[in-house]
Amino acid sequence: MNRFVKALAAILAIVMISFGSVSAANAKTHNIDIASFKFSVAELNVEVGDTITWTNKDGAPHTATALDGSWTTQTLKKGESETITVIAGMGLEYRCNIHRNMKAKLKM
Repeated sequence: MNRFVKALAAILAIVMISFGSVSAANAKTHNIDIASFKFSVAELNVEVGDTITWTNKDGAPHTATALDGSWTTQTLKKGESETITVIAGMGLEYRCNIHRNMKAKLKM
């Protein structure tokens, strides 16, 4: 199910860019490190079409998962990364599903 949600989100972002709802030229790339059991950015301002890449720099595995379940990364081992594209209506508050006290927020 999670792969389906991520695939659907990517397709929607491509469609929105294709129809001019989002300008690919204006899209930003954001990087968030996971280290010391924290997300390096607690609150991140994003816009539809932006991409966010999470990179795990901890020895423990982590995820970045929307509290509403609308998106998630795979379980990231040390050195692994995953990128999502921001879409309208996606959950903005997220946490690590393994270490639920690790929380952060996206702001649109």
